[in-house]
Parts: sequence; C-alpha cells; structure tokens
Amino acid sequence: MSLPADFEPAVRDPKKLARTAWTLVAIMVIGGVLILKSYEKWSVKQSADDRPSIVHRIKKERDLRIIRQDGKTADLFDLRGHVFVINVISLKHPDSSARSLAVMKRVAEKYAGNPEFNLVSLVVESIPAEQIVSGLSQAAATQGMKLPQWWLGGNEPDTLHKFIKNELKATMPPHEKDGQWAFDPTLVLIDKNGHLRRAVVPQQRGGPPFIATFDFDQAAKWDADGKKTGTDLSNEAQLEVLLAATIEKLLVEPFKP
Repeated sequence: MSLPADFEPAVRDPKKLARTAWTLVAIMVIGGVLILKSYEKWSVKQSADDRPSIVHRIKKERDLRIIRQDGKTADLFDLRGHVFVINVISLKHPDSSARSLAVMKRVAEKYAGNPEFNLVSLVVESIPAEQIVSGLSQAAATQGMKLPQWWLGGNEPDTLHKFIKNELKATMPPHEKDGQWAFDPTLVLIDKNGHLRRAVVPQQRGGPPFIATFDFDQAAKWDADGKKTGTDLSNEAQLEVLLAATIEKLLVEPFKP
C-alpha cells in the first residue's frame, strides 16, 4: 500500500512528551498516596474493631440430635434465637474437661436468669442404650447441670465425633488414647443465628486484631510458662472475662429467622 503524496511524518515535540510523562507520573504518585492513606485509615478502623469473629455456621441439615438428661430427644437447632456455649466432656474421666467445666458452671450461674442463654455439654463416650438416661441424669445432678438452661446429652460416637470435628471445628477429633478419651476442651460459643463466634482483641499498636479461642487449658499453659496478659489478670482469668464480654455482645445481636 502506497502512502498519500502529501503525507508527512508527525513532528514530535520533546517538551510536550516530557510534560505528558511527568503528568502521568504525578497522577500515579498522587493516586498511590491516596490509596495508601485510605488503607491506613481502614487498617486503624479494623484494628479497633472488636466484634466477635464469625468462624462457621451450623446449618439445619448438619445439625446434631442428642438424647438429654431428661430422656427427651432434642436438636441443637432448637436453640436458634439463643446464645449458647458447648463443651465436650467424658463421664468416665471428668478430669479431662475439669477446667472448661468449671468455667461452664460459673457462666451458668452468671446467666441463670437469662432465658436466651444456654449451655450444652456433649458426652464423648458411648453409653449403653439401657443406661443412657440414668447415666446422663445422674451426671447432670452431680455436676449441677439443670434444665432448661443446661443440656447434657450424647449420640452414637461416629455421629457425635463427626459433628465435633466438622461443625465445632475442633483442633483434633475425639479419640481414645491409652484407655482414655482425648478431645479438644475448647469452649465453643454459638450466636442466635447458629454461627460459631470467637473473641476479637484489638491491638493497641495497630495491625490486625487477635482472634481468641476459648481454650482454657491453653491459657493455663501460658500461665505456667510465665506469659503475661498485659493486665493484672492471669491468662485464664483474662480469657474468662473475654468470654463473658463476647457473650454480652452476642446477646444484644438480633435473631434473623
């Protein structure tokens, strides 16, 4: 293809090109500064956000059905609209959950008059069918687990252990070790809408907040190792304060059927 007879190549003006280049550089620099400032503002806001973290939601089709200490069958889904705490216990070896159970008892006493708060203790081992109601009833009476506030219940091990691992997000599945049950003793906090929630602790110096699980055995180990909380309280005591504060926040959140 031939070029037109009057075609002339464009004459480039180095000054205009330089001005254009510097203008583009200035736009990029200003844009970058504005983005950085916006991120810094967002980061500061996030670092001060103490809303409980959402970990998972237990849906109705993945719910757990248990036999309670009164012999009745109940679903955890029946507690929708309530805030509740779950822990796992062994009836044969109660020492394995002694620390978390002690916290559950203090929490039960604190919220004894609140109809929107419950506790659920799941028995990790299998109980013979002919003994399950009497066994649960006796254990509940011994530990002060009173209905309707505090449910003590169980299911056949495979179903229960799968639920603990998949829905309660346990750090390890329940299993027998040297003739004793091993399981995650962490308290699991559930909100009115079935979400697993964890405490959020803003960092005083900024940065992402600390997401705290309610593992009182771990807190006790930190105390034994001499780790400090930055307060006058031990790690165990501080975690219990944090649990109560998180429960209070969840109790005022709305239920969305």
